[in-house]
Amino acid sequence: MKTVINLVLAACVIALIYICYGSIMGPINFDKEKAIRDKAIIARLIDIRKAQVEYRSVHDGAYTASFDTLINFVKTAKLPYILKEGVLTDDQLNNGLTEKKAVAMINKAKKSGNWKEVEAAGLMNFRRDTMWVAVLDTIFEQGFNPDSMAFVPYGNGAKFEMAVRKDTTEAGAPLNLFQAQVAYDVYLGDLNKQELINLKDVQEKLGKYAGLRVGDIEQPNNNAGNWE
Repeated sequence: MKTVINLVLAACVIALIYICYGSIMGPINFDKEKAIRDKAIIARLIDIRKAQVEYRSVHDGAYTASFDTLINFVKTAKLPYILKEGVLTDDQLNNGLTEKKAVAMINKAKKSGNWKEVEAAGLMNFRRDTMWVAVLDTIFEQGFNPDSMAFVPYGNGAKFEMAVRKDTTEAGAPLNLFQAQVAYDVYLGDLNKQELINLKDVQEKLGKYAGLRVGDIEQPNNNAGNWE
């Protein structure tokens, strides 16, 4: 009988140790894995932001809510790149010369073959040429796969939510906003359920989005991420 009691007590002790260990390591393991996944998702959201900013630059300030459109833009679009050589001196600027006037003067000389005006203005070493470079080669690292932008890392095939807003301010100025986001449930759902509940509860009490987001369609935030 005494042996049985000792065995039961030993089993209880082992169970308590296991429970205590789990209560300590559960949050630690959750936070560790969350940090790994957050890093991958933030990198993807930054890629989306880069693409949207460049898309906007050649579409009259407007963003796109379509990943298909954004991905095709990254794959095929080209952006203007101005090759600059030489700068205007203080004397040239004081005499009313601007970069726009200098470029016009040089372009005129190229067409006519008469460079006297350019020489007189001291612009022989001044150059502003526009080159067109592929978006894919400009803002992303070599080997970047545009098709990956839409998909959430650790999301089992889930896609980011993306939305845009095209509006005007009270002063009548155009207002273009975008946001891309993913909820914690999508990429943390296979981890500790209670820790996930706790995390979401904290965010909701703080009035914050329970997930990762870049940009905001409710108010301008300079396309910042909610982790920044």
